[in-house]
Amino acid sequence: MFEKTTWIKLPRNVLVGHDVIDDLGEAVGELYLTGRPLIVTSPTPNEIAGDRVRAQFDDPATAVVEDASFAAVEDLKETAEAVDPGYLIALGGGKPIDIAKMAADHLDVGFVSVPTVASHDGIVSGRSSIPEGDTRHSVAADPPLAVVADTTLLAEAPWRLTTAGCADIISNYTAVKDWRLARRLRNVEYSEYAGALSEMTAELLVENADMIRPGLEESAWVVVKALVSSGVAMSIAGSSRPASGAEHLISHQLDRIAPGKALHGHQVGVASIMTEYLHSGENGRWGAIRDALAELDAPTTAGELGIDDAELLAALTSAHEIRDRYTILQGGINEEAAIEVATATGVIDE
Repeated sequence: MFEKTTWIKLPRNVLVGHDVIDDLGEAVGELYLTGRPLIVTSPTPNEIAGDRVRAQFDDPATAVVEDASFAAVEDLKETAEAVDPGYLIALGGGKPIDIAKMAADHLDVGFVSVPTVASHDGIVSGRSSIPEGDTRHSVAADPPLAVVADTTLLAEAPWRLTTAGCADIISNYTAVKDWRLARRLRNVEYSEYAGALSEMTAELLVENADMIRPGLEESAWVVVKALVSSGVAMSIAGSSRPASGAEHLISHQLDRIAPGKALHGHQVGVASIMTEYLHSGENGRWGAIRDALAELDAPTTAGELGIDDAELLAALTSAHEIRDRYTILQGGINEEAAIEVATATGVIDE
């Protein structure tokens, strides 16, 4: 008899559309939150939309963060102790959202996610990604109580950030394959629903890559819907498994070997081309993944990432060492095999 109890925490409201940032106050009101809001943001989104957000609340406080780090989380907690907020509002991209998510969890208050760029699925997920030295930590935390995603702002965001978000979602395709492999070979707990949702979300972008273009609100809507679906899949699974497999391990190694050269989403996108080849061989869907990334103006080669072949191969051959998560890279891949997969997929030149 199945007796396990699983708590699935999801946002209560998700509001997506034209100029919906001006409905943020109403959306928060529907959550019946009390107390003073603390708006957590970074310099650019604060300049772009901070005043529009503050105008909707009585006596809001603002904390502007410069980087994503555990020190920044501690600083925010100290600010919150002085402000005594009833809830947090995270305005911006990955930095303020991840920091607010962790701080809200420690402070035992809710937070609302207001993304201004569609660069990652952390806008809705129950996990924060925080760098520390040459390592990036994925930390569990409660997902936002609500997400308010203004497609006007998202469409105006730098295109490279949007393409990074798209590539991050497309990489779910191989993350789910690794998750299923771990279930078959290591009896890892697997959710059919979360896996199917994550895979469907990746397919949505692969099949519709030619419809996603810079400056279009319709494109921003498609991308943010995919990011929300991916975040929900992780909340259902209770882990990052639906969106993080061998391709993310390769990206984490690139962060160590070639720090600051490429965006996370672009790295996992290129890595997913290779991991799909490892899963399914030359007849697999790695070509469709590569073509979709190219259609989106996202990198498909080491050179386009701004890294050299040696750095790519070093990450590929050592990625299995950094986390105890069963993937297609379990046990490692030697340099000869790494060169073969990277050249066969066009990620490096022959």
